[in-house]
Amino acid sequence: MGLGPRSPHRAGRRFPAGGKRGRGAKGSGRPPPGRRQPPCPPPDGSSEPALDAHPHLSPEALGYFRQALSALKEAPETGEERELMAHNVLKEVEAQALALATNRTGSEIMQELLGFSSLKPLCRVWAALRSSLRSVACHRCGVHVLQSALLQVPRLLGSPAEKEEDVEEEENGKDGPLETLEELVLGLASEVCDDFLFYCGDTHGSFVVRTLLQVLGGTLLESERARHRGSQSPDSQKSPARECKPTDFEVPETFLNRLQDLSSCFLKDISVFITDKISSFCLQVALQILHRKRPQLCAHLCGAVIGYLSSRNPSANGSPLLLFLRDQTSSRLLEQVLLVLEPRKLQSLFEDHFRGQLQALAAHPIANFPLQRLLDAITTPELAFHCAEPSSRQVACVPLFATLMAYEVYYGLLEEGGAGPAEHQVDMATARALGDVTVLGSLLLQHLLHFSSPGIILQSLGALTGPQLLTLAQSPAGSHVLDAILTSPSVTRKQRRRVLKTLKGQYVALACSRHGSRVLDAIWSGAALGARKEIAAELGERNQELIRDPFGHHVARNVALTTFLKRREAWEQQQGAVAKRRRALNSILED
Repeated sequence: MGLGPRSPHRAGRRFPAGGKRGRGAKGSGRPPPGRRQPPCPPPDGSSEPALDAHPHLSPEALGYFRQALSALKEAPETGEERELMAHNVLKEVEAQALALATNRTGSEIMQELLGFSSLKPLCRVWAALRSSLRSVACHRCGVHVLQSALLQVPRLLGSPAEKEEDVEEEENGKDGPLETLEELVLGLASEVCDDFLFYCGDTHGSFVVRTLLQVLGGTLLESERARHRGSQSPDSQKSPARECKPTDFEVPETFLNRLQDLSSCFLKDISVFITDKISSFCLQVALQILHRKRPQLCAHLCGAVIGYLSSRNPSANGSPLLLFLRDQTSSRLLEQVLLVLEPRKLQSLFEDHFRGQLQALAAHPIANFPLQRLLDAITTPELAFHCAEPSSRQVACVPLFATLMAYEVYYGLLEEGGAGPAEHQVDMATARALGDVTVLGSLLLQHLLHFSSPGIILQSLGALTGPQLLTLAQSPAGSHVLDAILTSPSVTRKQRRRVLKTLKGQYVALACSRHGSRVLDAIWSGAALGARKEIAAELGERNQELIRDPFGHHVARNVALTTFLKRREAWEQQQGAVAKRRRALNSILED
C-alpha cells in the first residue's frame, strides 16, 4: 500500500496505528549498521482508535518488522542468537497481530516470521488473532497468516519447548493460562464447525477450512502447500491438483475426532458442496484426507454425493448423473470421488451411469476429465464393456476399449430379450475393420498394458489381423498403444514378438504413415539382427516407393536400405556392431 509523501506537515493526515507521523518518527530507533540484533520495537499500534474495520499499520512499524525479518534470515541457523531474536520480534508481532495480518506486506512478513517461531510465541500470536477470527479468516491477506500458523502445527505439535517455557509464562504475569497448541487448533475447528457453510463458501475462508482439514487429519497435501506458497490472490483458488504427494504426521486422537465432526457437516448440506464452486473445494480436500485416515467416512460421503446426483431430474439420454459430469463444478468433485471410491462401488457406478456413454463423455470438453479419472482408478481389465462373459468375448476387448464401445454396439448386434450374451464369432471379428481409436481408449489400453498381468490385453492384441493392427499403429492415439507394448516392463520379449509379428506384410504402409513411421522406428530400435533383416527385406521390395514418400524416405535412411540392397555383408556388419553396442549399454544400465 502507498505510504504517501514523507512530509510530516500534511494537514488532516491521520495515522491510527502509530499516532501522528512526527511522534511515530521520534522513537523509530534504528540500530547501528552491522549489528545483528533487531531494531527497536515499533510504536504502539493501539494508541488511537481505528478508522476502519482493521487497525492501521504505520510505515514505521512495517519498516521495523521488515528489518527484523531480514536480521533473522542473516542470523546463524544454530545457536541462541536467532532464537532470542525471534522470541523478541514475535512479542512485538503479538502486540500488532491484527494490523500485520490484514496488511498486504505485513501479512507476507508475518507468514515468514511464523516460520521462525517456537511453540509459545506461536500460541501467543494465534491467541491474539482468535478474537477476530472471522474478519481475519475472510480477509484476503489475513487468511494466509492463519494458513501459515496452521502449517506450523506439524513442526511444533508436541514440542518439548512447551514445558520449558511454562515457568516463563507464569513469571510474565499473563492474564490467565495460555492455551496449548492442541487447544488452539481444536478451538479453531469448533468455531469453523459452528458456521461451517459460511467459512466453506467464502472465497478466503475456504482456504482456512481446507488447511484445517489437513492438519486435523495429520496429512498435508502437496498441492495445498504449493498453492499457499505460490500466491495470495483469489485467482489461485483452483481445484485441488489431481496428483498430490501427501505428507503424514502424528496427531492426537482429538484431532481425528474433530475431523469426523467437520466431515459430518458436509452431509447436512451436501447439495451446496456439490454445486457451489468455492464450497466444493473443501469437500474435495476432505475426501482426500478421509480416504487415508477415515475410509469408512470417505465412502459414506462418496455415497451421499452419488446418491444426490443420481436423484436429480433424469436426462433424456440416460442417468441424471451425466448432466453433472458436464458441469464444471460438480465434474471436478466427481473426479475426486472416482479417485477415492472403492473398487466394488466403482464397478457399480460404471454399470449404472457410464455404460454406453463413454464415447459421448470422451468427446465432451468437461466430461472427459472425470472419465480420465475413472480410467486412472481402474484396478482390473475386466470392465463392463460386455466382453467379460462369456469368456470367448475377452479376445475382443482391445477394439472395444480402443473405441469405448460395448460389444453389441461395436459389432452391430441386436440384444434378444431373455437370451444370454452370444459367444464371440471370430469370422465376424476379423472381417470388421478397426473402429476409430479414441484418446481415452488409447490411455486405457496403455494403462492396462502396464498392469502386472496384462495377459488378456496381449491376447486380444495378438488376435487382431494385420490391417487392424496397422490401423491402430497409424492412428494418432492408437500409435501410443504400440509404444506401451514396446516399453512396458510387464510385457515379455516373447509376448512382444507374438504381437508385432502380425505387422509382417504391413511395413511399407507403416513406413509411409506419419504416426506409423514413428512406430516402425521404435520397433526397429529394439529389434534383433534377424528381425531387422526381415523388415529391411520387406521394405527393400518397394524401395522407390519409400524414397518418394515424405515419411518413408526417413525410414529408408534409418534402416540404411540402400546399403542393405547393394552391400548386404557391410550392412550386416554395421547392424551387428550396433546391436553389440546396444547390448553393452543395456548391461551397464541394468547394473
